[in-house]
Amino acid sequence: MLEEPFGPGLGVTAQAHALGRRIIHVTELAERDKRIHEVHPEVSFRAMNEGRPLAHRKKSAGGALQRVALLHRHGIELDGLTEAGRAPLDDVLDAAAAAWTGDRIARDVAEPIPVRPGTRLGAVWY
Repeated sequence: MLEEPFGPGLGVTAQAHALGRRIIHVTELAERDKRIHEVHPEVSFRAMNEGRPLAHRKKSAGGALQRVALLHRHGIELDGLTEAGRAPLDDVLDAAAAAWTGDRIARDVAEPIPVRPGTRLGAVWY
């Protein structure tokens, strides 16, 4: 469906469709490279929060503060940002959450959604 012209009823968002070629490319890479895992920052933040939903939206001040506190609690410090300090705050926090998940993947303690033994592709990891 990502290769079809975008239109109503296609079943994907305009943003996902616009990224279609890149999604297909990364999917092909992931089929050959076992190091590639799909992550989603909000899934990671929820996992950091003991499986509970976060109280505030990510673009709110409360959401940013809660996410910084969760990262801190899990050993990720954002002190000393260099070039990343110029990026939008929610993007920096999302990248930090992805890094947290990447570390869990490297240590072989990450978990997938959906939970299916032996699954790497088609799952979101946290």
